[in-house]
Amino acid sequence: MLDELDALTAFAIAFVTAALLTPPTMRVARRLGAIDQSRGRGLSPGGTPLLGGLAIFAAGTIAAVIVLPGSKELHGILAGAALITFVGALDDRFDLHPLVKLLGQIAAATIPVQAGVTVDNVTIPFVGALDFAEAGGPLTVLFLVAIMNVVNLSDGIDGLAAGVCAISAAALAVIAFDLGRNSAGVLAALTAGAALGFLIHNFHPASVYMGDCGSNLLGLLLGCVSVLGSVKTNAVLALIFPLIVLAVPFLDTTFVVLKRMKYRRPVYEADREHFHHRLDRIGFSTRRTVLYLYAWTLSLAGLALALRFVPYSDNGGGLKTGWTAVMAALGVLVVAASVYLVYVLEILKFKRLDALRLRRMKPDMSDEEIDEDVAARLETGEFDAVRRETEEFERLST
Repeated sequence: MLDELDALTAFAIAFVTAALLTPPTMRVARRLGAIDQSRGRGLSPGGTPLLGGLAIFAAGTIAAVIVLPGSKELHGILAGAALITFVGALDDRFDLHPLVKLLGQIAAATIPVQAGVTVDNVTIPFVGALDFAEAGGPLTVLFLVAIMNVVNLSDGIDGLAAGVCAISAAALAVIAFDLGRNSAGVLAALTAGAALGFLIHNFHPASVYMGDCGSNLLGLLLGCVSVLGSVKTNAVLALIFPLIVLAVPFLDTTFVVLKRMKYRRPVYEADREHFHHRLDRIGFSTRRTVLYLYAWTLSLAGLALALRFVPYSDNGGGLKTGWTAVMAALGVLVVAASVYLVYVLEILKFKRLDALRLRRMKPDMSDEEIDEDVAARLETGEFDAVRRETEEFERLST
């Protein structure tokens, strides 16, 4: 029977292996020409080797083979991981068409699903069991593909995807063990270890990027952990855990996709509207940007853990007043912090744009006068007019 010591062992093996194997993958990437060219969404100047995901894959596989007992599900996960790492590596080198990448993701997700990594039903309070029947497999494939794309789209700044995935995997490991899903807990632990081992070389200033082979791989592993560890307990609350833990990349991806749809741009087209781009535009350094997003992820992971461990319910449908109040306060605090961060992004971006416009019109205008103009425009809701005018000016200037 696997236990927490096995999880720590898997974490350590994956961490050390990823840290040791990442430099050789850098040399392989340079020889193959798999070099980042900052094609629209990254904040780096370009020229950094990709394929760091190969080290993450090797580290995770070695740890899994040593610690986890062989099973049909594990073999399916490792086979799917191998396929998505291969497809991602091809994309890092040859820039595959988005449809080809999507087909590769679907194929990779299908392998573990065929091996039994599926969500067949969930139990909804006051409703009962919801049986997906034959739709369980396809729905799980869609879920895994969604997680892969969420992680992939959020990978645009030094250390962000690796750090967020490590935090998320660690939180899911704790939850999985508490739910009695020990194999999933070990899988989550080795995923966290591999991501952190790679992060040694990927934190700003990064000497290597994980590339699509790494971001898609981590997305697939986190998705499989979610299915095996949380979702398969058949409790609706367990279904919520992965969504809370991965809320930052989910919100980031949702925001970006909706904005692309609003302006009728292809959803797969890279742009500079991710949270990290917006933080960069308002003057945050790369390290500060990443640390803010780490802190946001940690707060959400903490909320997910509190939902599992704080005794606010008697497990019979009744709520304990005191602990329920504590949970409500924690929830309000985390939601308020999330809303505040997004709000600050908009306000500071607006202030930057308005200051650019005003200084163009009146170069000698003081900071106090700019602040007064910003406050007045916030009250009258003139965000879009300033944004359109300033962005048109920036476009014509270049």
